Amino acid sequence: MGLSRPQKSGNGVSTRWVSLFCIASFFLGVLVVNRLWSVPELAEKDEEPMLEHRSTTLHQMVNCDTKEASLQAGDIFSQVSQTHDVIMTLDKTISSLEMQLAAARAAKVHSEEGSQVNTESGPEQLKDRRKFFFVMGIITAFSSRKRRDSIRDTWMPKGEELKKLELEKGIIMRFVIGHSASPGGVLDRAIDAEDAHHKDFLRLNHVEGYHELSSKTQIYFSTAVAKWDADFYVKVDDDIHINLGMVGSTLARHRSKTRVYVGCMKSGSVLSQKGVKYHEPEHWKFGEEGNKYFRHATGQIYAISKDLATYISVNRHILHLYANEDVSLGSWFIGLDVEHVDDRSLCCGTPLDCDWKAQAGNPCAASFDWSCSGICKSVERMQEVHRRCGEGDGAIWHTSF
Repeated sequence: MGLSRPQKSGNGVSTRWVSLFCIASFFLGVLVVNRLWSVPELAEKDEEPMLEHRSTTLHQMVNCDTKEASLQAGDIFSQVSQTHDVIMTLDKTISSLEMQLAAARAAKVHSEEGSQVNTESGPEQLKDRRKFFFVMGIITAFSSRKRRDSIRDTWMPKGEELKKLELEKGIIMRFVIGHSASPGGVLDRAIDAEDAHHKDFLRLNHVEGYHELSSKTQIYFSTAVAKWDADFYVKVDDDIHINLGMVGSTLARHRSKTRVYVGCMKSGSVLSQKGVKYHEPEHWKFGEEGNKYFRHATGQIYAISKDLATYISVNRHILHLYANEDVSLGSWFIGLDVEHVDDRSLCCGTPLDCDWKAQAGNPCAASFDWSCSGICKSVERMQEVHRRCGEGDGAIWHTSF
């Protein structure tokens, strides 16, 4: 970083120059004294001038000591601390600008390639992007039509209310899905028809498949951050219950943070045995058998801030994909300066757990069954969970963020 500018004392003399002057005076005094002691005949001939010179030298040394003593340690440390704070502030500002530049470049690339974002054409592309609160992507599959309908009938606004949610609350909600291995086939046409009716899908340039969830998650965040400018980007499974007002209140507490990762943090065992659910083919990377993963959010629901979504978008071609998407996401952040927020209101159980909390006036932000990694038999039970664990259908409209 180079030499720092010397700190100044209260009387305007820099600490560094005072120290150097005192050291030089000290050695000069030693040299004079040594010469006086080693050449006594000169002292006898000119004793008075020598004594006067020694007195002056000692006086300079005393003055140096006095100047040094006048520098208050607290003042010095205070100035150093202030300088450090300024440097840290500049560093954060530069980091923020770099991320904004990277986001702009990523959005441009997505727009030019047209590979991951279905962007609007014409004048819409020229408009300044509006700032949103959060984007919620509900990860779904071709076979999950009934799950989607159960969500639309309970906690997700639809039709005009979905548009109202965007305009008044700055909340974007979309079901997230890619395309089949044979684009344009019957599965894709079914999604096209469903989207034409509800207008609540985000389509990805991604081939759907159970073993492609890590890739789908990566593409979702890259697509969302390029399409919408938001404070947070949320990933949700399509078999859990959400209270939107509580999710919004949870995220609002972290709105001033630049790199934050919110969810129910865990560090489960790395499963090396083939054939079991959540088997990790690359288990050897995590050390000896029986080791656990690093801390990461459970996959049912989590949120990341804009800088982290931008990081995924910019580096998507070199980010490693593990078998489990929640592990993959956690691995992308483990070496970064990221705040991990463990919020247990995002992983309540279904009745009776979320039920009694709602009755106590503290409804959960998200509810599901750990044994099923979602609500067991969610299509049949979503209405019941919503009735017993919901915050009230009007809560989102009366909640301020």
